[in-house]
Amino acid sequence: MTETPGRVAAIAAVIDVLRCPVCAGSLEIVGGSLRCSAAHTFDVARQGYVSLLDGRSGTLRADTAEMVAARDRVHRAGVLAKVVETTATLAADALVSANSERRPLIVDAGAGGGHYLRAALTAAADRGVTPRGLGVDLSRQSARALARGPVPLTAVVADIWRGLPVADGSASVVLSVFSPRNVAEFVRVLRPDGVLILVRPLPAHLGEIVGPMRMLSVDDAKSTRVHAALADHVQIIDEHELTHQVTIPASTIADLAGMGPSAFHLRQSDFADLAAEFAGDGAVNVTVSVAVTVCRPTVA
Repeated sequence: MTETPGRVAAIAAVIDVLRCPVCAGSLEIVGGSLRCSAAHTFDVARQGYVSLLDGRSGTLRADTAEMVAARDRVHRAGVLAKVVETTATLAADALVSANSERRPLIVDAGAGGGHYLRAALTAAADRGVTPRGLGVDLSRQSARALARGPVPLTAVVADIWRGLPVADGSASVVLSVFSPRNVAEFVRVLRPDGVLILVRPLPAHLGEIVGPMRMLSVDDAKSTRVHAALADHVQIIDEHELTHQVTIPASTIADLAGMGPSAFHLRQSDFADLAAEFAGDGAVNVTVSVAVTVCRPTVA
């Protein structure tokens, strides 16, 4: 395959920390592909991302193009702006406090379209730190969005439950925002002084529309379960609960439902119909309620 420098440029920035999903060996760029010493080879897509799936994740559901587009519209509408800002600020705080690497690495595990990762990189740069960013997602559609954004990011398709294709102790910050939490794996790739930032919904999150839009709800015991799962691997050093209301029209309500797991069961047109029935031509107040948890690896 003929190398296209622009296509592999973002991947080249983090090639030193990427690992083969088959044998965990180091990877190098050979033309338009990544290859390990055992000759396992992974082609870089023309859109600029690389799939490092090991072939065992084919039955898992990944976000569709429609879900990715709906999520982007929600972010453009500013619905989650305070969540993005808080997450980015905490990531930048961690990098500034560590001050141990010239080019630290932020890994966003379940990166979606990269809204949180881009914000974290910008917040860090504003404070004099120039980190590298790596977005990992099971969805090829999300990876395309990561790679083609206003600032192209390194985009890797991988299954978090099968392991991140990232070297041990290489990340200064790991983000996990509304995504699966493989905490043991996050700790493996974190530096000893690294920080894990988790963002998860609280029971009141989107409470006004959960029923009308046939969305999944968050049960009251989830926080207890999350904290228990974290206790074996990390220490919680900070936690912020953000709760506020946004006023949004039916189109944004439909996108909030259409960007999440409910979209695996209903069509986007179904969400549009439900939202129109609920909100009509006006706008309604909807609660945004999330927890942003900052953790450090437990010292053995």
